[in-house]
Amino acid sequence: VVTRDDVEESLKAVFQFVKDKEQLLQDLRSQIEETKKIIAEKQRERDYWLEYKNVGSKIHAEKISSLEKDIAEVKHELERTEEYYREALKVVREENQKLFDRHMKLLSEEALKNAVGYLDKHCRREIEENEWLKEEVKIYRKAHSDLEASVQLLEEENTSLVAKLIDTKLQHLRV
Repeated sequence: VVTRDDVEESLKAVFQFVKDKEQLLQDLRSQIEETKKIIAEKQRERDYWLEYKNVGSKIHAEKISSLEKDIAEVKHELERTEEYYREALKVVREENQKLFDRHMKLLSEEALKNAVGYLDKHCRREIEENEWLKEEVKIYRKAHSDLEASVQLLEEENTSLVAKLIDTKLQHLRV
């Protein structure tokens, strides 16, 4: 015998079951919507990367290639400039040495003429053997070595300035 209460409980159970199924269906629909949103987002991301692969990566590859060529040109120009300054420094050193030698020779000749011009033959011979003349030679040699040292310092300063100039040019080229 089925009573009214049994039927009501059965209907309540069925109603609760249907209600639970509807809630489950609604939850599944919301999950489906969220999944569709995620899929759409991933699809946009995939499209972006495909476009980059097909177009953007080629542009970047061209830029990279262009920059590599620029770097090679800058290196080549630096080597040429370095060689030019090396040769220029060599020429300047040789010319400085020639000028220095010629100046020292002229000073020696002039000092000798001045000293010998005031003396007679007997004194001249005496002075040639005199210790004073040997001391003068030492003084001139010291002056000569001092001048060589100062020329070398100037050359080193010139070299450092040329190196700074090359570094500055390289930095400007990089910019």
